[in-house]
Amino acid sequence: MEMNGFSLSEYLTAYLSDPSSLTSADYAEDPDDALDAVIDAVAIDSAALADGNNFETLESMLLSFPNLSSKCKAKLSDLIISGLSTQAETAHQLIEGDEHDLFGQQRQLLEMYSFLIQWTVAAVETSNAQASQGATKSRSKNKPTGEGNLDTKAAFEHLQSALEVMCKVQRLKLSKLFITTSERDLFISLYTRSAYLILENEQNVKNVTLKMHVFKVLCIAIKNNGHGFGAQTSLLQNLTYYDHLSETIAEFLRILYEQYDYPQLADEILRELSNKEFNSNDSKGPKPVSAFLVRFSELAPRLVMQKMTLLAKHLDSESHTLRCAIIEVCGNLILDLSRQEETMETQKTQINSFFDVLEERMLDVNPYCRSKAIQVLFKLCDLETKFTQRRQHITDLVIQRLEDKSNNVRRHAIKLLSRLISTHPFSLLHGGQLPLKEWQGRLDNVNAELKTLMPLLEPTVKEEHNPGDLSQIDEDLLDSPTDDEEADTTAKVTATAEQYANAEAINTLRLTKQYYTEALTFINSLHAASEIICSLLSAKNKTEVIEAMDFFVIADAYKLETAKMGIRKMLHLIWTKANSDEGKGVQIHLVECYKSLFFTAPEQFSEGDTCTFIARNLISLTYGATAAELTSLERLLYVMMKNKQMPDLVIQKLWQVYGVQQRDISKAQRRGAIIILGMLAVYDSGIVVRELETLFQVGLGVHGKYDFVLARYTCVALQRIMSASQKLPNSHPILQRLVSVIDMYSENREWYALAEQAINAIYSVAKRPDLLCAEVIRHRTRVVFSEPDTPTLTKPMSTTCALSQLIFLVGHIAIKQIVHMEAYENEFKRRKAAAEKEKAEGRPKDEMDLITGTSEDDFTEAITHIRERELLYDEMALLPRFGKLVSEICSDNLKYNDPQLQISATLCLAKLMCVSSSYCEQNLPLLLTILEKSRDPVTRSNIVIALGDIAVCFNHIIDENTDFLYRRLHDADSIVQRTCLMTLTFLILAGQVKVKGQLGEMAKCLEDSDKSIADLAKMFFTELSRKDNAIYNGYTDIFSTLSADQSLEEDGFRRILKFLSSFIEKEKHAKQLAEKLAARLPRCESEKQWNDVTYALSLLPHKNEEIQKAVTEGFKVVSSANGLVAN
Repeated sequence: MEMNGFSLSEYLTAYLSDPSSLTSADYAEDPDDALDAVIDAVAIDSAALADGNNFETLESMLLSFPNLSSKCKAKLSDLIISGLSTQAETAHQLIEGDEHDLFGQQRQLLEMYSFLIQWTVAAVETSNAQASQGATKSRSKNKPTGEGNLDTKAAFEHLQSALEVMCKVQRLKLSKLFITTSERDLFISLYTRSAYLILENEQNVKNVTLKMHVFKVLCIAIKNNGHGFGAQTSLLQNLTYYDHLSETIAEFLRILYEQYDYPQLADEILRELSNKEFNSNDSKGPKPVSAFLVRFSELAPRLVMQKMTLLAKHLDSESHTLRCAIIEVCGNLILDLSRQEETMETQKTQINSFFDVLEERMLDVNPYCRSKAIQVLFKLCDLETKFTQRRQHITDLVIQRLEDKSNNVRRHAIKLLSRLISTHPFSLLHGGQLPLKEWQGRLDNVNAELKTLMPLLEPTVKEEHNPGDLSQIDEDLLDSPTDDEEADTTAKVTATAEQYANAEAINTLRLTKQYYTEALTFINSLHAASEIICSLLSAKNKTEVIEAMDFFVIADAYKLETAKMGIRKMLHLIWTKANSDEGKGVQIHLVECYKSLFFTAPEQFSEGDTCTFIARNLISLTYGATAAELTSLERLLYVMMKNKQMPDLVIQKLWQVYGVQQRDISKAQRRGAIIILGMLAVYDSGIVVRELETLFQVGLGVHGKYDFVLARYTCVALQRIMSASQKLPNSHPILQRLVSVIDMYSENREWYALAEQAINAIYSVAKRPDLLCAEVIRHRTRVVFSEPDTPTLTKPMSTTCALSQLIFLVGHIAIKQIVHMEAYENEFKRRKAAAEKEKAEGRPKDEMDLITGTSEDDFTEAITHIRERELLYDEMALLPRFGKLVSEICSDNLKYNDPQLQISATLCLAKLMCVSSSYCEQNLPLLLTILEKSRDPVTRSNIVIALGDIAVCFNHIIDENTDFLYRRLHDADSIVQRTCLMTLTFLILAGQVKVKGQLGEMAKCLEDSDKSIADLAKMFFTELSRKDNAIYNGYTDIFSTLSADQSLEEDGFRRILKFLSSFIEKEKHAKQLAEKLAARLPRCESEKQWNDVTYALSLLPHKNEEIQKAVTEGFKVVSSANGLVAN
């Protein structure tokens, strides 16, 4: 082919349609030899490419580029790139020398080399992509990659060299070589097409150097060679087709604007994007556009600002992705405006308008948009400009979002509130702390000062005449005043100065007052938010729970009073089930939070000071703590001990606080120390065993004698000695002191709790606790029923109180004796299993074989016989004498009318009923009668708990009397209600009680006025839903109970049903329940019944057209079935 007829447009058209049509050459020799021949020809004269044979040889090689060796590929690329570079230099010389005669020939050579170089770029890029895919497959199959492929580094180098040469050519004065604009555009398209092709590969974009070379080619083409419109079209197409190019195009437009001073392309692209429309179902289209807008607003906010009025239309777009993008763009523009040094009124207006958009979008219908608005505001909190007025409004809006339906919105709202606290603007005068009382005191002081200074503003000298123009007064008179005039002038000046000083002070105070008022408004808002966040600690979404924990950690750091409430409540999260990563994450995060709150001392503290700091914090956790909080704290410390996170020096410091004999240690500190030590001993009982002498001297000694609470927790600590090897003989001083503690006579109500724990300690520590406790009962009995003849009775005591304490001891010792016998039974079974295992393994016989002769059934029957026939009925036993006495006291409350005696007797009766089923059957009617008629809520609560224990011990006895238990769910006293609900929750979830339609009564507790009861009911049904179809099985019974209750309000009924229906997740169950409920429609006798059924049906996703049709017909069904007239 003669190259004199080379037409770029024809060749390019043929290349784009079918590259194989461009050449018919088929080199038979080795391709390296053919390439070397071309190289030699071009080396002599780069214009040798115009020879048709050379050009076709190169075309043929490019066509078969994938089949060439890597060496041949490199030589081919270098030939074309160097040839074009040489031609560019030649063209520059011709243009500068104004040699018009040679322009045509030079132009053709440039076109030929440029055509080949764009083909080369395409071939290298295709080969590079194939090599990447092949390398991935080879790595997965452990196979070597192909030898003919260029490695990635070499491919990048060739592409960069090609792009550099393209830039070199584009810097020429191409308008002199190309007569028409269309010819020049066609020539430039060879380079821009290559650039866009390189960008299509995501791996190329990750190479910063290569990406910058591509940007350079396109920038020069746009700036110098009129590629603006073509670039607009290509970039918009690439933005749509390739997700990875969103940020890349934004970076390119920024460089084009800043380095090449060409903002027009960015303006046009923004204008074009502002006119795009996407529907709500298009999930792919808006995504790259949104990513581009966000990134470009970060890189070139000024350009985006100019088109913001057009882009703002997307706030009304159906696509939430685009709305989210515009929300983030607004945030980026606020960031840019606030960082500008000179603040003009126009900028303030723009900032306010963008803030208005963010606040408006916090109420967007889509949760993603609401979350995005909150996230943007979170980022704006770090600005040096605090926007005090806006912050308070934002705070109020965020608090509303804490009750959002979306857990993602709530989570980000908590996060934003935490950041609002940590970046608050009220740290200028008094540091950064936010205690409400201190700020209120400061405001009160300022108001008092203002009240004092305000009267001083009244003018002290009133002018009665117009002083006139001072310029007309004789200067000599001013220079030479008389003595009187001088005194008057001095007085006036002094009075005026005082007035100015007072006015300035008042102005300062007014500004200070405004400062304090704004701070108090912010603090009060945080207090309101804390209550809501506290409830979110029990949320299902664990990330939300973690954010709530972090909020209270930050709130505590800023001394917010409400932080303590949240810190105590989040302690219960230690019980979060750790059978999932989320559950483990909550537990781990809780431990970390408590470590940062109570275990992290200031850096300047020494090791000893740090341990003192930690010990003091641990003790403070016990102040005012409830039993539930102490139980959770015990579990938390157990986890920390297990993870080796408790320093030994802290334990030593706690023992020092507990054992110190100085008076400057308060009762609360000493109690707190032994409480914490008892908790730590749950994991390591050696903590207590090593300090028995200290316990003996302090808690069971002089301090415990006057502080029953201290003595009680000392007994609790002793109970941590669980190992059989650590049991103490009955003669041990500790056990003798425990006996003396029980024998101590006192009318203090704390004695009962102390005696209970002392008995528990005896049964935990002593080798023969039954003998010790029997002696206690005998001694107490002699004291109560005969004249006191022992010196231990040092203080007069009423017989009623002594009898009450004796009965209390009898009941608790009886129940502990049962537990003690069960422990022996379990130990027997354990030893027998161990003996049988050793026998099966063929070990030699030893004393363990002796117990294998007794069967487990025989041993169990012996234990049962002791419980049923001996403990309460054997004439030689100790307890039978008290069974009848307790029954008599409980049955005759007029004769034995002391309230404490009745409480102790009822409690003793209940405990004795857990010992023997015969005694239980005999006295159950009495116990139920007391439950129904007793006016004391403590007695009723005790009986409810006792019935739960009886249900566990003798299920067949209590099973027919559960209605008495369920009736306490609606007791007049909330404590009894709560106790009953907790008891039933345990019994039902543990399978100890069969539910016979009473779930409806439990469901009514969901609407109880006491929030704690409602929360317990929610927890119960949540746990019940995890059992096999429990909610589904009881749904219709619950519905019937609720619908028939006339006292239950309609709104409450609907809230309960909506909550319970959320647990019906299986479509099959929903369909079956809907059919059962629909069958009730014809039997409805009132409009209320009809409405209740239809509402329940609306909550179930049944998809049954027949049911839907029946509901649609409305109350006519009721009319036809029952002859009612419905309006």
